[in-house]
Amino acid sequence: MIEINATLKRPDFTLDVALQLDQRVTAIFGPSGSGKSTLLSIIAGISKPDQGRVMINGEAVFDDEKKINKPIHQRRIGLVFQDARLFPHLNVEHNLRYPLKFTPTNEQQFHFNDIINLLEIGALLKRTTHQLSGGEKQRVALGRALLSSPRLLMLDEPMASLDESLKSQILPFLKKVADEINIPMIYISHSKDEIMQITNNMVYINAGKIVA
Repeated sequence: MIEINATLKRPDFTLDVALQLDQRVTAIFGPSGSGKSTLLSIIAGISKPDQGRVMINGEAVFDDEKKINKPIHQRRIGLVFQDARLFPHLNVEHNLRYPLKFTPTNEQQFHFNDIINLLEIGALLKRTTHQLSGGEKQRVALGRALLSSPRLLMLDEPMASLDESLKSQILPFLKKVADEINIPMIYISHSKDEIMQITNNMVYINAGKIVA
């Protein structure tokens, strides 16, 4: 279960949320500027709330009263953003294997070849990142996030920068991950049609507050 009770004030925006997520796949839905990405960054440890608490599976990763603020790498969260953020100096295989360096073998949740097969990226392994299409980059980024053995996977508008053709190519892979990978997943999007193909469990946020 993911529990967030947090407030973050900025000059032109305030996020104030109290939320419990106990479904395996949850979508955070709302218009641009509603606070979706800010909420993700608080859970991940990218942004620090002014006050509140964030719990992942019963563990406090942020608690202002107890002075807890675990760094990103200790939160064990796999992140996929709008832009794939692959390492340009590494080929696809080395990008995928990068997180394995930091995870002991006995703690690795997924076998390398299983993720390659799930996302159908075996033919891409020797390519450099600039040889990939936008959809291919996102599949590699998703594979790298899974190979980090996260206890939570979060995707922030992973198809926002793709055209309709590429969206139709990558959506089946996102659905496969949602259906077949047994870790909690938070999927952020402003597209209800996109979300409904992945999960029917949705949280609506607007103007920094949970509406429904």
